[in-house]
Amino acid sequence: MLKYNMNLREYLQQNNNQLTWNERIEITFSVINRLYFIHKENSIHRDLHSGNILYSQFNDGWRISDLGFCGPADKPSTSIYGNLPYIAPEVINGKGYTFRSDIYSIAMLMWEISFGQPPFMNYEHDYILAINIIDGIRPKILSEIPLKYKSLMEQCWDANPLKRPDAKTLNKKINEIKSYYQNNSNELPQLIT
Repeated sequence: MLKYNMNLREYLQQNNNQLTWNERIEITFSVINRLYFIHKENSIHRDLHSGNILYSQFNDGWRISDLGFCGPADKPSTSIYGNLPYIAPEVINGKGYTFRSDIYSIAMLMWEISFGQPPFMNYEHDYILAINIIDGIRPKILSEIPLKYKSLMEQCWDANPLKRPDAKTLNKKINEIKSYYQNNSNELPQLIT
């Protein structure tokens, strides 16, 4: 059995001030790549958040865990479960989980990877936050982040699920962003610590 050393939330809390943008983009790429394979199997995770992203030193990589709510896309679930800040507005509104609701969760993870704290950390996770998410509230951009990364994150949290990229497109775009900034690291903003 594989031993996982820590989840993404713990990792970011411990290492946020030391992470470069290239490292943050690499983590994002790894998570998106894992989701791509889940979606490729015609499954929806339905509970993506930083506590369910685990790092293994053995495999030197990030893995998506807690597949308990994961299920086939053709067997929709109308139950709402998960961590409120990561739940897509249409799911909160009772429309059920889709591939695109996982993509919304990825946007929240991208934000968390950017700033080292969970989205909506200073809000009660209650009915008011749920209504605000449905009404379009998104976490504030706290400092300068790479423009291409920011643009992709905003596409992923679009209120209209049909405007969010699918996992294949998202995987391709984050790979392009990763390659671009590895070759043009002078264009990455300085991290504010």
